[in-house]
Amino acid sequence: MANLNEPKLISGNANMPLAKSIARRMSIHRGMNIGLVDARIERFNDQEIFVEVYENVRGEDMFIIQPTSNPANDNLMELLIMADALRRSSAARITAVIPYFGYARQDRRTKARTPISAKLVANMLVEAGIERILTLDLHAAQIQGFFDIPVDNLYASPVFALDIKAQFEGCLEDVMVVSPDVGGVARARELAKRINAPLSIVDKRREKPGEVAEMTVIGNVQGKKCIIVDDMCDTAGTLCKAAEILMEHGATEVHSYISHGVLSGPAVERITNSVMKSLVITDSIQATPAVQATPNIRILPTAPMFAQAILNIWNGTSVSSLFETETLEPIYEGQFKG
Repeated sequence: MANLNEPKLISGNANMPLAKSIARRMSIHRGMNIGLVDARIERFNDQEIFVEVYENVRGEDMFIIQPTSNPANDNLMELLIMADALRRSSAARITAVIPYFGYARQDRRTKARTPISAKLVANMLVEAGIERILTLDLHAAQIQGFFDIPVDNLYASPVFALDIKAQFEGCLEDVMVVSPDVGGVARARELAKRINAPLSIVDKRREKPGEVAEMTVIGNVQGKKCIIVDDMCDTAGTLCKAAEILMEHGATEVHSYISHGVLSGPAVERITNSVMKSLVITDSIQATPAVQATPNIRILPTAPMFAQAILNIWNGTSVSSLFETETLEPIYEGQFKG
């Protein structure tokens, strides 16, 4: 049974433009103004975080929009403290909308005496009073199993498929989807299936994190427009080297579609100087001015998808319907143009 009250949104400081876009999209869908709940999130002189919610939230269905991107620890603490404030204010249900789920790379013990930080973060979120998680392209899908609460993991690939069909209209038969490593094959295969394209793999061997020792291309990319697909790009070292290897193996163009543009350290400089024709990311992480100014980086909006997912959760209807390109196409209302 649908709620009588409207869903209420509140946002931390991690990605306020995305939160405002989601609120704007929801307002259009509902035919009424849905704004962000008035609150202040400040820091004491010693950088402790303080949250005060100015509106009554008793009995309300609350959605906290807060990616845990850089600075990850500050944004995570903001999320936890906002959840605690809402729980103590008698909110009926608290859903954390986490477009980018930080600490997801530490999802298992790869060596002795290392943490499983993703599980620790999951425990903290539940303990803070969060009753549901909505996120986008988890680094490892099995992280959903770290929670004993519902986790809705949306996918960027249907949105990517819409953009690729628009950008490569008339030459889709020349497109080849490439996974930048063996671990990302399932994600790349999913996108390849959506656009009916063949699949190739760049096999990489790491000596240590952040460094790539050697790369091998599995599959024939000669004369192909290659699209590298991955869930995140941090320093862009692997991505730029993969693009070079593909060009050396006869690819005519290399483009990349990445769900989360972490883009730290030398990433922007590397991408600017890369042989990659374009890097497409989503706005799950707020783009820095340097990223926005880079001519070969494009940013796709996720607000239409998140707005619809929030409304579906609030209404008690299916979120998995948003996994299909056909469902998202009318939601995006012709935003994709070649």
